[in-house]
Amino acid sequence: MKPRLAALLAGSLALTATTLATPAPASAATPGLPGPHNAITDVPGIKVGQVQSARAPYLTGTTVVYTPQMSVTGVDQRGGAPATKETDLLDPLNSNPGVNAVMLGGSSMYGLSAADGVIRWLEDRGEGVKVGSGVAPIVPAADIFDLGRGGDFKARTTPEWGYLAARAADQGPVRQGVVGGGTGARAGGLKGGVGSASVTLGDGVTVGAIVVVNAAGSPVDPRDCSLFAARYELAHEFRGLKTPKAQECRPDTAAESLPMNTTIAVVATNAPLEKAAAARMAGNSHDGLARAISPIHTLDDGDTVFGVSTGTGTPLRVNNPADARRLNELFNAAADTLTRAVGHAMLAARTVGTTTSYCDRYKSACDKVSALPQDKLGKAPEVTQESLAEARQQLDKAPALPTGTDPGPSSTGGAGSGSAGPVNTGGAGPARMDGSGPLGVPARLNVAAPAVAGPRVKHVQRFRASP
Repeated sequence: MKPRLAALLAGSLALTATTLATPAPASAATPGLPGPHNAITDVPGIKVGQVQSARAPYLTGTTVVYTPQMSVTGVDQRGGAPATKETDLLDPLNSNPGVNAVMLGGSSMYGLSAADGVIRWLEDRGEGVKVGSGVAPIVPAADIFDLGRGGDFKARTTPEWGYLAARAADQGPVRQGVVGGGTGARAGGLKGGVGSASVTLGDGVTVGAIVVVNAAGSPVDPRDCSLFAARYELAHEFRGLKTPKAQECRPDTAAESLPMNTTIAVVATNAPLEKAAAARMAGNSHDGLARAISPIHTLDDGDTVFGVSTGTGTPLRVNNPADARRLNELFNAAADTLTRAVGHAMLAARTVGTTTSYCDRYKSACDKVSALPQDKLGKAPEVTQESLAEARQQLDKAPALPTGTDPGPSSTGGAGSGSAGPVNTGGAGPARMDGSGPLGVPARLNVAAPAVAGPRVKHVQRFRASP
């Protein structure tokens, strides 16, 4: 062999050995590793907005998962005490396959009114199902019980909170811990909160999850006080989390039996799914909760998971044998990703009042955990009196009408030819006698149409039908 050729081969072999010895960096294009944000926003077509207040009298908040293009969505609810809204629409037997957003909120059943603000924000943008002369945004919701657990029992989220959360929606990093719908959360006697994670499967497919951990059960293994979710870590995402020292492992079992709890989540993928497959992904993802929290799905929980597909093209179907292998891969990834999201929620939580965070109770487990860089933290604006007043002004305005709509002979919306009638947030009829409009929006948001048409509606959502 010529000396020059031998030298080139030797150099090539040395370079190959060096390459093999160097771990591949995590990236969105690396199957089996988290996406760039390690959050549900790594899924194309997903944005997250969150607002909260931990200032007295509040300890609550709102999280909105927004899909600019209406996305096929299913749901699976397994806890015994849910606080939910519009989940029946997501049944595969029912006609509407898509949603514009999903809300995960605090304030229990009272806080479901925050979804009205999300609906109004979407309506003003012209996003929703075309109904008569307007649009009806589809916003399913689930809330946790967090009232009277550090904040005043009557300090609750309202439509203004949902409006502000939707307006804050962004596709960047997701703020985690004591934020959004997880601000007042507890889990097994510890401080709970919001967590998110993602994984890349290849072929441009990503699976992501966001969760509000407020469980009656515990995320801590009583045998060694480690987080159950730590066993599913990918690419050192928990940044140095360890099993705590034995002398610190004294679980507070008395605090792990709080009644009225709920863990709620959204799992999402950009793989195209039919509605039944989205529901099945949500159902399988409950296995992820079961790996991270014990016990789970108790009669005191309202555990609910939404499954979202932002993908386009021929949908994967649960009754097509040719799709089974791919669907199983997606479902398993969604369950594991939700487990990891629970771990992030617990790791990011901080002590609030007398409710201790995992890292404050088990200091040795977290003493080597590195802080997230500032550009990876994400945003979650604090609700203020000023921002609430601003949102109230927007909600009190008349919803926009599509260009070319004749508002009728008077501002009362006459019933003659060409009249739009009263403008309701749902666009489906007048306010009911109980004081709410057709989508449960308070009557104060149902105002008469203006004498002239409002700003042009941005666009009406179109979505593919699901068999």
